[in-house]
Amino acid sequence: MTKTRRKIDAALKTKIALEALREQATVNELAQRHQVHPNQIYAWKKQLLDNAARAFDAKVGAEAETANAREIEKLHAKIGQLTIENDFFARKLGR
Repeated sequence: MTKTRRKIDAALKTKIALEALREQATVNELAQRHQVHPNQIYAWKKQLLDNAARAFDAKVGAEAETANAREIEKLHAKIGQLTIENDFFARKLGR
């Protein structure tokens, strides 16, 4: 019998990490309550602390969006170029 992995959504991870930060309960108690490994809670807690500044930095989201938009533009241009080349070579070969 294979055991399927449990997928934990970001909201629950955040909730557990915040509970760990508040230190109202030990990590082991939280792990038992939410049925996850204590090391995972420590990892989520560290990830939350490392990325907490992004929540208050308005530039991070805007810069990421413009970078993504530029990347998408470049990819669309490359797709167009490759399509034209493909059509050209297909005509040359008589297909």
